[in-house]
Amino acid sequence: MTPLSRTLARRPEPPMGGEPAPFPGRWLGGISCIAGPLAVLTGVLLRVRFDFFFPAQLAAYDRHPGLMAWSYGAFAVGMVLLVPAVLTLAARIAATRPSWALWGAAAAIAGLCARLFHAGVDHMAFQLVRVQGYSAAHDAVAESYTAFYPLQVLNPLIMAGWVVLAVGAFLSGAMGLARSAALGSMAALMIGVLKGTTLTSVAVTSALCFALIPLGIAVLRAGPAPSPRAVAGWSAGAVAALGLLYFLGTAG
Repeated sequence: MTPLSRTLARRPEPPMGGEPAPFPGRWLGGISCIAGPLAVLTGVLLRVRFDFFFPAQLAAYDRHPGLMAWSYGAFAVGMVLLVPAVLTLAARIAATRPSWALWGAAAAIAGLCARLFHAGVDHMAFQLVRVQGYSAAHDAVAESYTAFYPLQVLNPLIMAGWVVLAVGAFLSGAMGLARSAALGSMAALMIGVLKGTTLTSVAVTSALCFALIPLGIAVLRAGPAPSPRAVAGWSAGAVAALGLLYFLGTAG
């Protein structure tokens, strides 16, 4: 037998049964595994028509502020939702490969934090376009693009985290070879400030959906279905909570 075939033969069965980890739990974990990748893919697709590099991204915001705000906003929301999604996958990996779960989740979440820092810089750059115009925003970004910030040390983990997590998912049996490879392909998604969309971006974010959405569905189906009354109550509560958070968050 080849080394790969021996590895495949020794792999444990996917730990699909049982209760999810206490946090993020069945509902937050399952929904995040579905909504997170879809939000990231939506953000990538909304800006697919514009050139990849930052001058074109700033110019696109100058001409289409609403579209670009939704694009970058959806991407940032997706990064937040991927945190509980990663923890959900890590709980599956930890059933048989706890070290891979620990280091994979730690690295992937650190990378997500770095991407959220980039999202904050993106937002400020767009506000410079809105307040001071394209030329001033372009010059500010160009002259400060390589400025140091402590979270820059996490940039390598944006790529490496997905690879470690994918290897752990495969070795533990939490995912098969195809979905593990799809998860690891997220390492190819470009990093940095004001990055547009390429064919690679579309491919790897689509692969992320292929990897995580089935996991989310499996997690949601791991317990009894809620009653219609419970669904209505939780939905109303979620809408009310989001409305309150929006009001408080935009109040200054």
